[in-house]
Amino acid sequence: MRLSALFLVCSLVPAAQLPGHGTNVVLIAGDDEYHSEQMLPQFAKILEERQGFHCTVLYSTNEKGEIDPHFRGNIPGLNALTKADLLVLFTRFRDLPDDQMKYIADYLESGKPVFGIRTATHAFEIPAGKKYAGYSWNSTDGGFGRRVLGETWIAHHGDHGKQSTRGRIAVEQKNNPILKGIGDSAIWVKTDVYEIRLPLPVTCVPLIHGEVLAGMKENDPAVSGKVNDPMMPVAWTNTYRGARVFATTMGAAEDFESEALRRLFVNAALWAVGREDRIAEKSDVRIVGEYHPTSFLLSY
Repeated sequence: MRLSALFLVCSLVPAAQLPGHGTNVVLIAGDDEYHSEQMLPQFAKILEERQGFHCTVLYSTNEKGEIDPHFRGNIPGLNALTKADLLVLFTRFRDLPDDQMKYIADYLESGKPVFGIRTATHAFEIPAGKKYAGYSWNSTDGGFGRRVLGETWIAHHGDHGKQSTRGRIAVEQKNNPILKGIGDSAIWVKTDVYEIRLPLPVTCVPLIHGEVLAGMKENDPAVSGKVNDPMMPVAWTNTYRGARVFATTMGAAEDFESEALRRLFVNAALWAVGREDRIAEKSDVRIVGEYHPTSFLLSY
């Protein structure tokens, strides 16, 4: 799917004046749990129509040419990365053929910005002996997750499907441009907190910590005891090959119904491409068209 660069919605701002104008974003959906194939197209629409980016969305595709999150060995169209200014990655345990992985590896090693969402900590599961096995989540150095984002897959910290997450802003980062227009506790998502080895690598800057809630409702209380002491980072920045990296363990399709989370994502995209000075007091993150995501609690 390649989204149109036309701006047909109700903004009086000329396309060329929108903050993301002239910037190409490639978004890759390929997880079989959190419905990235639903969330990323909506994110792309917001980036295009509200912020002026030009977006291309790629999907895990089966042998019949159908979008299939369970098919882990094929994501057509990755040559789009040769012209990308930002990679947004939301995959889980992909084992792509070498000719496809080469586009991803070349992009990563070229020193361009990266935006990793939830299962991107374990984006790849590539058997030992294959050319790009070093990007696998279980590589000795943590692969893509640890090396690029700052952490690989460790474990669920909250109780998956039973405990949700409230985002608590790191006090020392309250003036960070990525957090502009987002108040403390404004983000609430149904996905649980992932475990992170603390501290994160020294190159990482935690922005938001995840307060584990006792249930799956926004007004549920925080869980008492050690699970929230200390709280795990759920959004942070990093650098890789000199490029800006944003990572978050939030972001299921259902999570994206949160206006504050959408604002975090838009702000992070602008920051990643060096346009933090164009982040509005409250970035326009209105849903484009209709958005009715499938719950991650329901099987595919």
